[in-house]
Amino acid sequence: MTNTLDDVDYDQLRRLVGLVEHDETADPFPVKSLDAVVFIAGNATQSAWYYQHAFGMRLVAYSGPETGQPDHKAFVLESGSARFVVTGGVRPDSPLLDHHRRHGDGVVDLALEVSDVDKCVAHARAQGATVLEEPHDVSDEHGTVRLAAIATYGETRHSLVDRSRYSGPYLPGYQPRETPERRRLFQAVDHCVGNVELGRMDHWVDWYHRVMGFTNMAEFVGDDIATDYSALMSKVVANGNHRVKFPLNEPAVGKKKSQIDEYLEFYGSAGCQHIALATGDIVGTVTAMREAGVEFLDTPDSYYDDPELRARIGEVRVPIETLKEHRILVDRDEDGYLLQIFTKPVGDRPTVFYELIERHGSLGFGKGNFKALFEAIEREQERRGNL
Repeated sequence: MTNTLDDVDYDQLRRLVGLVEHDETADPFPVKSLDAVVFIAGNATQSAWYYQHAFGMRLVAYSGPETGQPDHKAFVLESGSARFVVTGGVRPDSPLLDHHRRHGDGVVDLALEVSDVDKCVAHARAQGATVLEEPHDVSDEHGTVRLAAIATYGETRHSLVDRSRYSGPYLPGYQPRETPERRRLFQAVDHCVGNVELGRMDHWVDWYHRVMGFTNMAEFVGDDIATDYSALMSKVVANGNHRVKFPLNEPAVGKKKSQIDEYLEFYGSAGCQHIALATGDIVGTVTAMREAGVEFLDTPDSYYDDPELRARIGEVRVPIETLKEHRILVDRDEDGYLLQIFTKPVGDRPTVFYELIERHGSLGFGKGNFKALFEAIEREQERRGNL
């Protein structure tokens, strides 16, 4: 049985990812949720194993040569409402392998569950979006899924999925895979961050406004998001109910190469830089993932010993000394507080990484931690020789 948004308590999900009420009937592009984060990997078989054993995800469906799909393998993994689909080319002439040669491991599709695929495509086309796949049905013994796809930044796409008439494990052509229950380490995708080229952030923010009816949540510029060496600018767009949040970053002029510059150089184009995963127990999740071999960015003791930090954040669920032990960051805003930590890049190229986030009222993105985070990233860039 798959985990869907309907399997997750709505109040719990609201707390985990900061949902708001929204009238979908008045929305020209009604997005219900993030359906799946779809990856292309150099070795999908091993990547799927990694996400099961290091991230605690369950393998729930599979498609490949054994199921009649000769070109590639695809593994569907879930944790709460979060769904990853890891794909990899099988035949030497597979387009997936061409994509991997250009970009390495990375996100090819941020698929969106929508209530009306045709309405969304009609609106997107009227607003000038590139339609990659026209609306069409795919069916099997479990029912019918309505699908389409539009292009966004770089070679990333948004598949549009209406599975309201479908009861299978993922999509037609996939077979269910029953795997043992694991300890669930996260419950949802909180947000997905896109990196775009210098001067293109406002273009894509406007694109999400026009094409998908998203609205602005936050904006970070100048000293908000800079260190002595590098800087970037960021704006956050979200759909009506805030289940889907896309921060968009571009590099800013600095003394040295920023993390965005490094990503663009090694990925080869704009793309999805990191995925934030919502958890209700960040200490337990970090502990389990570290034991499984996941590496996290380090934070110096001085961050936790700063009396200004302790005065600003006040009382939080996890004692400061415990946060210090696990190198977890903390930030507070007018709505509440959040706890967060970031992994190192999980592939060979310094591109894709993950954030773990535990929200307690805060709808923000850890603005108070930006300087500490970027300094930690710069230390890693310097070790790689890319600063």
